[in-house]
Amino acid sequence: MDKIMKPLPIIDNDSKFFWEGCEKGKLFIQQCQSCSLHIFYPRILCPHCGEENVTWVEASGEGTIYSYTIARRAGGPAFKEDLPYCVALIDLKEGVRMMTNIIDTDMEAIHCDQQVKVVFQKVGEMTLPMFTPV
Repeated sequence: MDKIMKPLPIIDNDSKFFWEGCEKGKLFIQQCQSCSLHIFYPRILCPHCGEENVTWVEASGEGTIYSYTIARRAGGPAFKEDLPYCVALIDLKEGVRMMTNIIDTDMEAIHCDQQVKVVFQKVGEMTLPMFTPV
């Protein structure tokens, strides 16, 4: 039986720099040069002030778990081998929130407000940012 491929993010002009950074083991987010606030997910306009003056900066890769769920039933056939897996919302130190997976830990030890750091994992043809407890 052929292995089922996982769905992967679609790289577009707005996110290309982000995904290129992941390939190099670097987590990039955007920062508005007008209001100085950080932005994630990648876009051309600042969601805080509406300006187009956004640039890329390297994030610390450190944050805390805001919320999470542990999947004990696969979200599709491609994820069956990963069970159980954790999907989490991470608040980065820079003030943005991103959805990701928590890996390399006991699933039962995961908790809200837990300190985490970014790690990069190859999935198919892409390198994805995931997090692990500090």
